[in-house]
Amino acid sequence: MALLRDRDFRLLFAGQGVSRLGDGLFTATVAWLAWSLTNRPGAVALVTVAAYAPTFLATLIGASYADRYDRVKLMIATDLVRAAVVALAPALLAMGELSLTLLVAVVALLSLIGAPFAPARNALVPQIAPAERLLEANGLLQVAFRAAFFVGPLLLAPLSAVASLQLILALDVATFLASAATLAAIRARPSVGAEEPVGLRADLAAGVAALRAEPEVLVVITTFILALLVASGFLTVGVVALVGEGLGAGGGDYGLLLGIAGVAEVLGALVVARLPLRNLAPTAVLAWALLGAFRFPLGLAETPIVAAVLLAMTGFASALTDIPLIALVQQRIPDRHLAKALGLWEAGIAGALAVAPFVAAATIAQVGVRSAFMLSGAALIALAVAAAIVVARVGAGPSLRHATARSTRSAPPVRSAASTGRPARSRPRTAR
Repeated sequence: MALLRDRDFRLLFAGQGVSRLGDGLFTATVAWLAWSLTNRPGAVALVTVAAYAPTFLATLIGASYADRYDRVKLMIATDLVRAAVVALAPALLAMGELSLTLLVAVVALLSLIGAPFAPARNALVPQIAPAERLLEANGLLQVAFRAAFFVGPLLLAPLSAVASLQLILALDVATFLASAATLAAIRARPSVGAEEPVGLRADLAAGVAALRAEPEVLVVITTFILALLVASGFLTVGVVALVGEGLGAGGGDYGLLLGIAGVAEVLGALVVARLPLRNLAPTAVLAWALLGAFRFPLGLAETPIVAAVLLAMTGFASALTDIPLIALVQQRIPDRHLAKALGLWEAGIAGALAVAPFVAAATIAQVGVRSAFMLSGAALIALAVAAAIVVARVGAGPSLRHATARSTRSAPPVRSAASTGRPARSRPRTAR
């Protein structure tokens, strides 16, 4: 694709793909470490909560800094500090000093330090890619992110066979350094900051006002978070129960089903990157109805093959839920508030991922795994339809405002060189 021929976008694509590969490998390694240290499932759950809870609490504050300061420098600093923290784990493990308490503390600290990274990264995209190519840019980046994160856990088994856990953790340190190096080489257009320096509270208040001025964006973000709360737990807890109880299969089948869903997500992101989507808000919310339509019959699957087909379709549809959302936020929210808007989304994701497994487990315990999947699918469809109705009602006002703004920008006042006393020059390229 043309964007991959752009040096700066290619650096972002490659560097963040490597970073996500490290994230996937680290997630699997930490879960296995927690199990190895205790042989208790509760320890794995504790580490999972430690990975998401600080992100949920700190993302908005971190995103405010990403809007007020240089995003690239902030991301580089975040990568370097996280590399230093992860580097402690191999040393502690080698000395036999790594306990569950220390592991949880390291994971929580990494989550806290990394809180501003994802909002800053997504807000950086409009500083690199042209405004008319944002959907394609986000689609390509999601291809890299999903593929790399999917491959990361798969590397744990072969790496464990030939290397120690200390070396595997050191490899994750290297991915942080690779990300920092590629970011340092990027020449991004300057972001549009506030005219005067503002404090954290005033900046957050201004960000809330910017979101309230774009009700479509707020509806799409809220829908995504609620849908994730309803849906994501069933991809972990639900699929495990389905494989074990409903299909009478084993761990190999469970891993295969998750792998198929992951590959389908990558292919879906690749397809979405090529689609000329116009109505981003309705597309983003109605995609959850499509996902729910395939989730609904999943509980009725009698064979792993049928379950694999349905999971592949849900994975493919999931690409339509987030790529249009990111592009919509990047188009609608002013650059000086962009990271905060994306930070709200990221914080919501972290909160939903922390709670969703408990929602899925409680639902399965009450109605059984098959009925639980049907309820999940029906809830997604109902939520998507309700959100689409709200989007249709609130969309006319913003659409008219944006059309007026575009028509105003398309006809700037023309002044001749003679009238200004300066030589004529071309209009500078803006950050958006």
